[in-house]
Amino acid sequence: MEFSPSDSEQDPLLLSNLKAKGGYGTLPFIVVDTFEKMASIGLMPNMILYLKSEYGLQNARAVNILFLWSSATNFMPIVGAFLCDSFVGRFRMVSYGSITSLLGMILLLLTTIQPRSPCHQVSESCRSPTTFEFLVLYTSFALMSFGSGGVRSSSIALAVDQLSKREKEEGILERFFNWYCLLSAGTTLIAMTFMVYIQDKLGWTVGFGVPVVLMVISVALFFSASPFYIKRKPKTNLFSGYAQVLVASYKNRLLQLPSQVNYELYHNEKEHMTQIPTEKLRYGIFSLMVLKLLSN
Repeated sequence: MEFSPSDSEQDPLLLSNLKAKGGYGTLPFIVVDTFEKMASIGLMPNMILYLKSEYGLQNARAVNILFLWSSATNFMPIVGAFLCDSFVGRFRMVSYGSITSLLGMILLLLTTIQPRSPCHQVSESCRSPTTFEFLVLYTSFALMSFGSGGVRSSSIALAVDQLSKREKEEGILERFFNWYCLLSAGTTLIAMTFMVYIQDKLGWTVGFGVPVVLMVISVALFFSASPFYIKRKPKTNLFSGYAQVLVASYKNRLLQLPSQVNYELYHNEKEHMTQIPTEKLRYGIFSLMVLKLLSN
């Protein structure tokens, strides 16, 4: 996430509105990140056993699926941060991410409810899952990865937005980060021990149902304090501007550059010399953009 220095500069007309919102009192409600980590991390340790026992997958394929799921989960916060800063905003990104993650966990829970035919004791062969069953499984993994990207990329930044400059100077921000790190470590420990124990002793349905309950509580707490949050608007960053340059350059790739210097220019001082737009890539992109602006 990027923090712009102008985030702390507010319009005087909005100061009265901001005073009634935000503050350290809203920070406990923005711990959706810790509950999301507990839920997602608690699903990973025993997932290979679930894929082998319930879906009959071999070790290699099960490991590949978990590797892709873990990689997508760790990569999506980068995409989420880009979308948050450029288009969506921090509050909406956390909202979309938490709901998407919850839907993915519910979908994964539904895979445990459908009864499966038992394996043949003599041949030790099991019925292969259908394409639809695999589609539901992969969709649940994808939704949880997308949700993690939305929550983890913006939850801390949203919490920082709630604090005023005076509260930051009083050390509330430092205490918040201390508690956040402590909660993250504690939830990871609980997810790797307690939730794994539930899955082993009480079965997959209960074991996958606990993360769903945690996410429901997290989403309910988060949206219950929605009227009190400071919700800043997204700002266009360098990456989105660079992408727009590339798109404009591709659209204008067939435009013809002038063959000679054109002296019919506005605001051209006498002592200055005009130059023909270059064909080099370094300057050609911006030349095409200028031509497009002039043509409009």
